[in-house]
Amino acid sequence: MDNYKIDVKNLDLFYGDFQALKNINLTINKGDVAALIGPSGCGKSTFIRILNRMNDLIPSCRITGEVLLDGKDIYGSMDVTELRSRVGMVFQKPNPFNMTIFDNVAYGQRMQGVKDKRVLLEIVETSLKKAALWDEVKDRLKKPAQALSGGQQQRLCIARSIAMEPEIILMDEPTSALDPIATGRIEELIVELKKEFTIVLVTHAMHQASRVSNKTAFFLLGELIEYNITREVFTKPRDKRTEDYISGRFG
Repeated sequence: MDNYKIDVKNLDLFYGDFQALKNINLTINKGDVAALIGPSGCGKSTFIRILNRMNDLIPSCRITGEVLLDGKDIYGSMDVTELRSRVGMVFQKPNPFNMTIFDNVAYGQRMQGVKDKRVLLEIVETSLKKAALWDEVKDRLKKPAQALSGGQQQRLCIARSIAMEPEIILMDEPTSALDPIATGRIEELIVELKKEFTIVLVTHAMHQASRVSNKTAFFLLGELIEYNITREVFTKPRDKRTEDYISGRFG
């Protein structure tokens, strides 16, 4: 088996007549943390949503090209439920469900038919530990998730994603609504999680991309301008537009 997890080939995406993504070719290997950078409206979030078919919910959206997960086209015969259990998603704003901390993390496995309380407790504990939240919430698992701070809520959402045992976790600007301390915690968490998961991260913060990722993709006006090892992108960009963006000349 090849080492790649995701292979995107000749991908175009349209909203009605507007082309939002143009001929994207990108390979993300197993264990990568791939950061997607670029100015607002350049296609980063649109691209990350392709990887678990979130764009299916938009009627005017049309996609051509291929998106392969372990060699299988996710827009072919792959079941969307199976895809989303393999590819988790963490959004910009923490979005815990209106239920207890425990029930948030157990939710996905319950939906898959897991009923055994001991099994669920084990899944919840393991997931919260991996999300670096267990020690803070272990005595209040029956309390509402909304009572947590913003940073804790975001780690809870990461735990909820981990509980489904995905292979890939998509993160769409997961720290943009958080304060610097909570942001630092999530960044430390990403560094830990990459030992076990492939991560695709949309970020506006250049320093965040340089700290936590090993690959960086620079998007501009729906095009993938450059995709390389993060250090190379930041120190020796191949394209003048990448250099201009990173050095703050625009964006």
